[in-house]
Amino acid sequence: MKKLLTFFSLLSTFFSFAQTTCTPINNTFKSNEIFSYKIYYSWGAIWVAAGEASFSAVKTELNNQHVYHFIGLGSTYPKYDWFYKVNDKYESYADTLTLKPLRFKREAREGGNYTFDDYVFNGRKKKVYTASKRDSKPIKYDSLSITSCTNDVLTAIYYTRCIDFSSYKIKDTIPVTFVLDGEVFPSYVRYLGTEVIHSETLGDVRCIKFRPKLIAGTLFKGGEGMTVWVTDDKNRMPVYVETPIVVGTIKVHLLKYSGLRNKLDCLVEKKAIPSKKK
Repeated sequence: MKKLLTFFSLLSTFFSFAQTTCTPINNTFKSNEIFSYKIYYSWGAIWVAAGEASFSAVKTELNNQHVYHFIGLGSTYPKYDWFYKVNDKYESYADTLTLKPLRFKREAREGGNYTFDDYVFNGRKKKVYTASKRDSKPIKYDSLSITSCTNDVLTAIYYTRCIDFSSYKIKDTIPVTFVLDGEVFPSYVRYLGTEVIHSETLGDVRCIKFRPKLIAGTLFKGGEGMTVWVTDDKNRMPVYVETPIVVGTIKVHLLKYSGLRNKLDCLVEKKAIPSKKK
């Protein structure tokens, strides 16, 4: 499975998909919100639970400024360590009002590979200053030009949850630009309307459905193969994602959640509407 099990890269990618304005109104999440996910991998007819990932948000201070501290963690289960161990940590700091990224850090150990990134965003100069290290190579310093709407992969998760999808028509595309691996990537998400699916954690749940355009790489084929479902309520909680990869398929299921800002207002009474099991 090797790089097929770098599922945290999957989560970071599928959340890095959409934006409509540089000044979102956050009525979606609050401090101390936590989501946990179980990751399943299939190569053929057999599905295996490969690992777990989590995302959390907490208010703190950075350089005497009030910020959100977003943390993403991902790891394989210990029984797979002998084959391909994954232990990833992503962190972002964002302005609490604008959700603009201020700093992004990534430390990832995947198999025998080590990745470290530290990005400092300067919105006034429209620059991001990067320090990156790969395996035993020395740290590489660089800078990139960005726009006032450029995200990192974690701030994009929370930024895009504030989008009002009701203002879009089915099959509309919403542009996004994000920084990853020392490059600036333009992309988009295609809105696909709403659908009721079955979640082991929530039961039957009404969701917003969309497909992000992925950047081709070692894990993903380029294009719109990935499909994402988030709750169709004010929380916009990611519930389920399914995507083909270079070899096999990955499914991401919501496992646990806490600290929602709003009432969970998307649950459907059993048998009220035919649901698609996920």
